[in-house]
Amino acid sequence: MLSAKSLFQEILDNDESFRLFCSIAASGESQGGWENARIAALVPPGERELVPKIARHGADEDKHGRIFNALMKKRGLAPVEVPSDTDYTMLLERHGIGLAHDKLKSDEPLSVQDIVTYLAHSRVTEQRASEQMELLRKHFADDPDLGRAVKMISNDEDNHLAYCHEELLRFAYAGHGPDIQRTLRECALAEIRVYRDVSLAVMAHMGRILDWPLAKSATLAAGIHAVYAYERAGGWRRMVSLRTPERRDALGGPAAAAPEFA
Repeated sequence: MLSAKSLFQEILDNDESFRLFCSIAASGESQGGWENARIAALVPPGERELVPKIARHGADEDKHGRIFNALMKKRGLAPVEVPSDTDYTMLLERHGIGLAHDKLKSDEPLSVQDIVTYLAHSRVTEQRASEQMELLRKHFADDPDLGRAVKMISNDEDNHLAYCHEELLRFAYAGHGPDIQRTLRECALAEIRVYRDVSLAVMAHMGRILDWPLAKSATLAAGIHAVYAYERAGGWRRMVSLRTPERRDALGGPAAAAPEFA
């Protein structure tokens, strides 16, 4: 019977599909680390209290990239080049979501509106990351290596999501509410399309590696389209709501060290 657990297990049990899975994850996390580091360096003077939190966010993402690379190394695997159609962060930028890399590569300070845009983009993408890691945690928490990795990353993603809620609410109370809601909606509607397209691409690559029959690939593609239909019909709204998080000041301390995979 086809289930999320059986699908993930099949991908994880095969070296080539596991290598592609970890390579895609490591690349996206490392890219997020770079983006947050640049944003921390360019925070406008009036928002300098955010610098350590944004830097912590970036350090967490870098750590996640190292974790996925370590999981590959333990199995004697080297990263592979990430197919362009599976590059979630690049495709989001192409859709105009978040801060353009040209802006992050410059030395010009960001504006307050740029910081609001960054936080709104992060609130949407961290919702997705939190849900994905929770799914992996549900099914693989007891795995000796993967379990340690997903529990740490899942906890970090929940911290990132709490931080985005808290900071966006602060900006909303300061008068940025309409801009925040508009940006959140734009980000969410673009993200669900990118997520659909990336999911289809990843499953197509996995299907070729694992030699899935056409019926299985078609069933998975239909499921991905069904998720998109649900999200387009209204599921995207979970990505734009704001509430006071249970975890307060979630990024107020240093990043935890990555686990060792000897």
